[in-house]
Amino acid sequence: MKTWIPPERFLPYLTWRQVDALPRDRTLMVLPTAAIEQHGHHLPLATDTLLNNLLLGHALQKLPKDMPVYALAPVCYGKSNEHVGYPGTLSLTRETFIGVLHDLAASLHAAGFKKLVFFNSHGGNHSLLDVMARDLREEFGMRTFCLFGGGPATGLCAQEAAYGFHAGEVETSLLLAATPELVHPDQYTVNYIAQVGAPGVLKPEFAGATFAWLTRDIAPSGVMGDPNPSTAEKGWKWCDEMSSRIAAALAEMAAYENLMKV
Repeated sequence: MKTWIPPERFLPYLTWRQVDALPRDRTLMVLPTAAIEQHGHHLPLATDTLLNNLLLGHALQKLPKDMPVYALAPVCYGKSNEHVGYPGTLSLTRETFIGVLHDLAASLHAAGFKKLVFFNSHGGNHSLLDVMARDLREEFGMRTFCLFGGGPATGLCAQEAAYGFHAGEVETSLLLAATPELVHPDQYTVNYIAQVGAPGVLKPEFAGATFAWLTRDIAPSGVMGDPNPSTAEKGWKWCDEMSSRIAAALAEMAAYENLMKV
């Protein structure tokens, strides 16, 4: 898998003695969580994993060299059952996904490390990561954090900003910039899960009243968004903006101490 992670910040490239020399209380371990799942006719199955690596790699390059922040090898498979039925989608059950995260955190805890952030780029993982971060805080006393993507992309139309969240303009632009050989512009399709301005309070996500959905309910091609306005230029611009926000969040997490002392 292509990587943009700086080698000196990639934990699997270190020896155990190099890891042993890291400051236990201050080192922030970053566990990337993503997915291998359908992304329409025009993007690869590895889209979420590639974008996670791209944004995290550029963010790590923006941190001060003496800041102890290290990326773990990614958990490429996630809870992707909303896309099951599309060939190539590989999904874990919630029990397996949570179990893997727990065991990796337990390994870090056994080595004495105190800080862990889940850096996630797949929407289907969000709720489980929130649960795991709280549970690991309680079980191991670790300072745990969640970081979901790089924030909003600037300049999108209202419809795409609200509902272009799978293989739409943002993801397509980022991969046109980073891995253009994996994008198939002649295969673009357009679907939306909902329309901006539609009456009613019932929404697909991020609202007080939501409905459960499967991709096949909405999008025969698997796309939720419009990739047609995508460009590599937009992709590099958004990569820079998002990775800057990610770097700022990582720096704050690395410096974080509990406000309450027992």
